[in-house]
Parts: sequence; C-alpha cells; structure tokens
Amino acid sequence: MLQDLKLKDFINELGSNSPAPGGGSIAALSASMASALASMVFNLTIGKKEYLEYDDSIKKNIDTSLEEVSLCKKDFLNFMEKDTDAFLSLMKAYKMPKKTEEEIKFRKEAIKKGNENAQNIPFEVAKSAYKLYSYIAIAVNYGNKNAISDAGVAASLTETAIEGALLNVKINIQGIKDEVYKKKMTDECSKLLKKSTDKKKEIMEIIEEKLK
Repeated sequence: MLQDLKLKDFINELGSNSPAPGGGSIAALSASMASALASMVFNLTIGKKEYLEYDDSIKKNIDTSLEEVSLCKKDFLNFMEKDTDAFLSLMKAYKMPKKTEEEIKFRKEAIKKGNENAQNIPFEVAKSAYKLYSYIAIAVNYGNKNAISDAGVAASLTETAIEGALLNVKINIQGIKDEVYKKKMTDECSKLLKKSTDKKKEIMEIIEEKLK
C-alpha cells in the first residue's frame, strides 16, 4: 500500500514513469496532511492554560474537532489508495480485448464503471476536504497561538486538496458521453471550488490579523 511506503520511496514512485499514484492521490494526501496539522494544533492546545480558561462549549468544540480530524487523517489516506486503484482499474479496462461483440460489450461496461469511479472518488475527496475548514477555523480562533501558522498551512493544504481533486473530476468526466451530466458535474465543481477559495481566504485573513 502507498501509505506504508517510506517517504523517500513514495516520492520516487510518484516521480517515476508510472501514471499512478498521480494528482488524485496527492490531493487526498494533502487533505490527510491538513488533517494531521490541525490535529497537531489541537494537541498543542488541550490542557494548556488558555484552554483551561475557555468555557465548556469551546473546550467541547476543540475536543470534538480533534476527534474528527484524527479520523479524517486516516480516511484521506484510504482515499489516496482508492484513487490509485480506480485509475489503474480504468487503464486495465481500456486494455481489455475488443475482437468480439461480447468482448466489446464487457470492455465498454468496464470503461464506464472505471470512469465513474475515477470521478466519484476525487469528488468525494473534495467534498470531504471542504469540511476540514470548519475544524481549521476552530484551530485558528481557539488553538495554541504559537501554532497558528501551522493552522494556516493546514488551510492551504485543504485548498490544494480540493482544487487538485476537482481537476481530476474534470479530466475524468471527459470520458462521459452524457452532456447533461457533464454540465451538472462541472457546475458543481465550480461552486465547490469557489466556496473553498472564499473559506480559505477568510481563514487566512484571521491568521494575518493575529500575526500583526
């Protein structure tokens, strides 16, 4: 599994002539790293003097956020594996024999299923990654002040994850013949990207203000 590789080996595999892992897997990995950074900020916050002075509702938000991003960290690593598997399955479908009518039928069905997986998985990554902003916002507003820059990097990684995942959705819907569906997906991608850009900007503005 990709997540079990040493970092150096993973980077070398990424830079090889193998088409996978590629951008989709890196988008999921970016979301996992964003989750991990947010987790670090919360772990550096809980139990500290400022944390103990918060009212119970804020403490609960921080504690719950830590639990959620800890789960997200693992989920996005699994998405990284799924994205690579989906791409390789699609490539395998294209290489299926097509000499007989039955083979052509099976190949066509396999390609259709492969295309659906290759776009659905990164779209799920993008939608799930967007949810990270709410936890990162809590880290920015209530987290350890000395780690606020780490929360900012988490926000940047989240934006990268979303934009990267949506790029993979867009390239994979090129293989879909249903123009109405393609238009719907393209519009949804644009809306989510706009929301992501706005949310990241909002978080960064808070960080910049706190760093003055």
